[in-house]
Amino acid sequence: MHRLTFRPLALFALLALTAMTCNAESAQEEAVKKSIEPRMGKNVKIDSVTKTPYGGLFEIRVGTDIFYTDANADYLFIGKVVDMHSYKDMTAERVDQINRIKFADLPFDSAVKLVKGNGKRVIAVFEDPNCTYCKKFREHLKDMDNITVYTFMLNILADDSAAKSANIWCSPDRDKAWDEWMLNGKMPAAAPASCKTPNDKILALGQKLKILGTPTIFFADGTRTASALDAKALETKLATVK
Repeated sequence: MHRLTFRPLALFALLALTAMTCNAESAQEEAVKKSIEPRMGKNVKIDSVTKTPYGGLFEIRVGTDIFYTDANADYLFIGKVVDMHSYKDMTAERVDQINRIKFADLPFDSAVKLVKGNGKRVIAVFEDPNCTYCKKFREHLKDMDNITVYTFMLNILADDSAAKSANIWCSPDRDKAWDEWMLNGKMPAAAPASCKTPNDKILALGQKLKILGTPTIFFADGTRTASALDAKALETKLATVK
Protein backbone atom coordinates (compact mmCIF):
# COMPACT_ATOMS: atom_id res chain seq x y z
CA MET A 1 0.00 0.00 0.00
CA HIS A 2 2.77 2.35 0.96
CA ARG A 3 4.73 1.61 -2.18
CA LEU A 4 1.72 2.05 -4.46
CA THR A 5 1.03 5.45 -2.90
CA PHE A 6 4.69 6.60 -2.90
CA ARG A 7 5.59 5.92 -6.51
CA PRO A 8 3.11 8.27 -8.22
CA LEU A 9 3.81 10.96 -5.63
CA ALA A 10 7.54 10.61 -6.15
CA LEU A 11 7.11 10.68 -9.92
CA PHE A 12 4.93 13.79 -9.69
CA ALA A 13 7.51 15.51 -7.48
CA LEU A 14 10.32 14.61 -9.88
CA LEU A 15 8.41 15.93 -12.89
CA ALA A 16 7.54 19.13 -11.04
CA LEU A 17 11.16 19.64 -9.99
CA THR A 18 12.37 19.05 -13.55
CA ALA A 19 9.86 21.54 -14.93
CA MET A 20 10.87 24.13 -12.34
CA THR A 21 14.56 23.62 -13.19
CA CYS A 22 13.95 23.97 -16.93
CA ASN A 23 11.85 27.09 -16.42
CA ALA A 24 14.50 28.56 -14.15
CA GLU A 25 17.21 27.94 -16.73
CA SER A 26 15.06 29.41 -19.51
CA ALA A 27 14.37 32.47 -17.38
CA GLN A 28 18.07 32.85 -16.63
CA GLU A 29 18.99 32.50 -20.29
CA GLU A 30 16.38 35.08 -21.23
CA ALA A 31 17.69 37.44 -18.56
CA VAL A 32 21.25 37.08 -19.87
CA LYS A 33 20.06 37.77 -23.43
CA LYS A 34 18.06 40.81 -22.37
CA SER A 35 21.04 42.17 -20.46
CA ILE A 36 23.82 41.67 -22.99
CA GLU A 37 22.12 42.20 -26.37
CA PRO A 38 21.94 46.02 -26.12
CA ARG A 39 25.64 46.13 -25.26
CA MET A 40 26.73 44.18 -28.34
CA GLY A 41 25.89 46.92 -30.81
CA LYS A 42 22.84 48.53 -32.36
CA ASN A 43 22.66 46.14 -35.34
CA VAL A 44 23.51 42.91 -33.50
CA LYS A 45 20.63 40.47 -33.03
CA ILE A 46 21.27 37.51 -30.75
CA ASP A 47 19.69 34.31 -32.09
CA SER A 48 19.97 32.36 -28.86
CA VAL A 49 21.51 32.25 -25.40
CA THR A 50 22.17 28.81 -23.94
CA LYS A 51 23.68 27.81 -20.62
CA THR A 52 26.69 25.58 -21.27
CA PRO A 53 27.84 22.62 -19.17
CA TYR A 54 31.30 24.12 -18.80
CA GLY A 55 32.59 26.84 -16.52
CA GLY A 56 29.22 28.43 -15.82
CA LEU A 57 29.39 30.12 -19.21
CA PHE A 58 26.45 31.09 -21.39
CA GLU A 59 26.75 30.59 -25.14
CA ILE A 60 25.67 33.54 -27.26
CA ARG A 61 24.87 32.67 -30.88
CA VAL A 62 24.78 35.41 -33.51
CA GLY A 63 24.21 33.73 -36.86
CA THR A 64 27.00 31.18 -37.10
CA ASP A 65 29.26 33.06 -34.66
CA ILE A 66 29.65 31.90 -31.06
CA PHE A 67 30.54 34.07 -28.06
CA TYR A 68 30.37 33.48 -24.32
CA THR A 69 29.40 35.48 -21.27
CA ASP A 70 28.99 34.97 -17.52
CA ALA A 71 25.72 34.68 -15.59
CA ASN A 72 25.66 38.43 -14.91
CA ALA A 73 26.53 39.32 -18.51
CA ASP A 74 29.42 41.44 -17.21
CA TYR A 75 32.03 40.02 -19.58
CA LEU A 76 32.12 38.88 -23.19
CA PHE A 77 34.47 36.04 -24.10
CA ILE A 78 35.62 35.83 -27.72
CA GLY A 79 37.53 32.73 -28.77
CA LYS A 80 37.60 28.97 -28.30
CA VAL A 81 36.63 26.88 -25.32
CA VAL A 82 38.89 23.82 -25.09
CA ASP A 83 38.33 20.85 -22.78
CA MET A 84 41.70 20.44 -21.09
CA HIS A 85 41.02 16.77 -20.26
CA SER A 86 40.29 15.64 -23.81
CA TYR A 87 41.72 18.70 -25.63
CA LYS A 88 38.49 18.84 -27.60
CA ASP A 89 37.63 22.19 -29.15
CA MET A 90 34.12 22.66 -27.75
CA THR A 91 33.51 25.84 -29.76
CA ALA A 92 34.44 24.24 -33.09
CA GLU A 93 32.20 21.29 -32.29
CA ARG A 94 29.28 23.62 -31.58
CA VAL A 95 29.85 25.66 -34.74
CA ASP A 96 29.81 22.40 -36.72
CA GLN A 97 26.45 21.58 -35.19
CA ILE A 98 25.03 24.98 -36.11
CA ASN A 99 26.33 24.77 -39.68
CA ARG A 100 25.17 21.19 -40.25
CA ILE A 101 22.68 20.75 -43.09
CA LYS A 102 20.36 17.99 -44.25
CA PHE A 103 22.51 16.65 -47.07
CA ALA A 104 19.64 14.88 -48.86
CA ASP A 105 17.84 18.22 -49.29
CA LEU A 106 20.49 19.64 -51.63
CA PRO A 107 19.17 20.12 -55.22
CA PHE A 108 21.42 17.52 -56.84
CA ASP A 109 19.72 17.94 -60.22
CA SER A 110 21.33 21.39 -60.35
CA ALA A 111 24.85 20.05 -59.88
CA VAL A 112 27.54 18.65 -62.15
CA LYS A 113 27.91 14.98 -61.19
CA LEU A 114 31.19 13.05 -61.17
CA VAL A 115 31.28 9.34 -60.26
CA LYS A 116 34.55 7.47 -59.70
CA GLY A 117 34.66 3.73 -59.01
CA ASN A 118 31.64 2.50 -57.06
CA GLY A 119 30.75 6.08 -56.06
CA LYS A 120 29.62 5.02 -52.58
CA ARG A 121 31.21 7.95 -50.78
CA VAL A 122 29.36 11.16 -51.58
CA ILE A 123 30.30 14.82 -51.22
CA ALA A 124 28.88 18.10 -52.51
CA VAL A 125 31.21 20.95 -53.42
CA PHE A 126 30.40 24.60 -54.09
CA GLU A 127 32.97 25.99 -56.53
CA ASP A 128 33.50 29.08 -58.66
CA PRO A 129 35.02 28.53 -62.13
CA ASN A 130 37.57 31.28 -61.35
CA CYS A 131 38.60 29.77 -58.01
CA THR A 132 42.30 28.85 -57.82
CA TYR A 133 41.85 26.71 -54.71
CA CYS A 134 38.97 24.87 -56.41
CA LYS A 135 41.32 23.95 -59.23
CA LYS A 136 43.80 22.58 -56.69
CA PHE A 137 41.00 20.56 -55.12
CA ARG A 138 40.23 19.07 -58.55
CA GLU A 139 43.86 17.99 -58.77
CA HIS A 140 43.50 16.17 -55.46
CA LEU A 141 40.33 14.41 -56.65
CA LYS A 142 42.24 12.84 -59.55
CA ASP A 143 43.96 10.52 -57.07
CA MET A 144 40.77 9.35 -55.38
CA ASP A 145 38.43 6.47 -56.16
CA ASN A 146 34.98 5.21 -55.13
CA ILE A 147 33.51 8.66 -54.71
CA THR A 148 30.63 10.69 -56.11
CA VAL A 149 31.11 14.44 -56.32
CA TYR A 150 28.23 16.86 -56.87
CA THR A 151 29.60 20.23 -57.95
CA PHE A 152 27.40 23.28 -57.50
CA MET A 153 28.74 26.18 -59.54
CA LEU A 154 28.58 29.17 -57.21
CA ASN A 155 29.46 32.35 -59.11
CA ILE A 156 30.79 34.80 -56.54
CA LEU A 157 34.37 35.66 -57.52
CA ALA A 158 34.35 37.45 -60.88
CA ASP A 159 32.06 39.15 -63.36
CA ASP A 160 32.54 36.38 -65.93
CA SER A 161 32.02 33.47 -63.50
CA ALA A 162 28.32 33.14 -64.39
CA ALA A 163 29.08 33.06 -68.15
CA LYS A 164 31.74 30.37 -67.68
CA SER A 165 29.37 28.30 -65.55
CA ALA A 166 26.68 28.66 -68.21
CA ASN A 167 29.05 27.46 -70.93
CA ILE A 168 29.88 24.38 -68.89
CA TRP A 169 26.30 23.67 -67.84
CA CYS A 170 25.04 23.91 -71.42
CA SER A 171 27.77 21.69 -72.89
CA PRO A 172 26.92 18.12 -74.01
CA ASP A 173 29.05 16.55 -71.22
CA ARG A 174 29.02 18.80 -68.15
CA ASP A 175 31.34 16.67 -66.05
CA LYS A 176 33.95 16.48 -68.78
CA ALA A 177 33.60 20.21 -69.56
CA TRP A 178 34.08 21.13 -65.87
CA ASP A 179 37.23 19.04 -65.56
CA GLU A 180 38.60 20.31 -68.88
CA TRP A 181 38.25 23.86 -67.60
CA MET A 182 39.40 23.36 -64.03
CA LEU A 183 42.32 21.04 -64.84
CA ASN A 184 43.36 22.07 -68.35
CA GLY A 185 42.00 25.61 -68.83
CA LYS A 186 39.86 24.63 -71.82
CA MET A 187 36.50 26.39 -71.92
CA PRO A 188 33.66 24.89 -74.02
CA ALA A 189 31.73 26.86 -76.62
CA ALA A 190 29.54 29.73 -75.49
CA ALA A 191 26.14 28.70 -74.17
CA PRO A 192 23.20 29.32 -76.50
CA ALA A 193 20.77 31.98 -75.33
CA SER A 194 18.02 29.37 -75.12
CA CYS A 195 19.89 27.27 -72.55
CA LYS A 196 18.61 27.66 -68.99
CA THR A 197 21.06 27.38 -66.11
CA PRO A 198 20.63 26.97 -62.32
CA ASN A 199 23.00 29.90 -61.68
CA ASP A 200 20.50 32.08 -59.82
CA LYS A 201 19.15 29.13 -57.86
CA ILE A 202 22.64 28.11 -56.68
CA LEU A 203 23.55 31.69 -55.80
CA ALA A 204 20.45 31.90 -53.60
CA LEU A 205 21.28 28.53 -52.05
CA GLY A 206 24.82 29.67 -51.30
CA GLN A 207 23.47 32.71 -49.48
CA LYS A 208 20.98 30.59 -47.54
CA LEU A 209 23.75 28.19 -46.45
CA LYS A 210 26.00 31.17 -45.59
CA ILE A 211 28.78 30.04 -47.91
CA LEU A 212 31.38 32.80 -47.86
CA GLY A 213 34.07 31.28 -50.07
CA THR A 214 34.94 28.49 -52.46
CA PRO A 215 35.53 25.63 -52.33
CA THR A 216 33.09 24.71 -49.58
CA ILE A 217 32.65 20.97 -49.17
CA PHE A 218 29.62 19.28 -47.62
CA PHE A 219 29.69 15.67 -46.45
CA ALA A 220 26.87 13.12 -46.24
CA ASP A 221 26.51 13.70 -42.48
CA GLY A 222 25.75 17.38 -43.13
CA THR A 223 29.08 18.75 -41.91
CA ARG A 224 31.15 21.13 -43.99
CA THR A 225 34.66 22.41 -44.48
CA ALA A 226 35.62 25.64 -46.20
CA SER A 227 39.01 24.58 -47.54
CA ALA A 228 40.56 22.71 -50.45
CA LEU A 229 41.38 19.45 -48.66
CA ASP A 230 44.12 17.36 -50.21
CA ALA A 231 43.45 13.68 -50.99
CA LYS A 232 44.83 12.45 -47.66
CA ALA A 233 42.79 14.90 -45.57
CA LEU A 234 39.67 14.15 -47.59
CA GLU A 235 40.15 10.40 -47.12
CA THR A 236 40.57 10.93 -43.37
CA LYS A 237 37.37 12.98 -43.16
CA LEU A 238 35.37 10.53 -45.30
CA ALA A 239 36.43 7.69 -43.00
CA THR A 240 34.61 9.41 -40.10
CA VAL A 241 31.37 10.07 -42.01
CA LYS A 242 28.62 7.59 -41.26
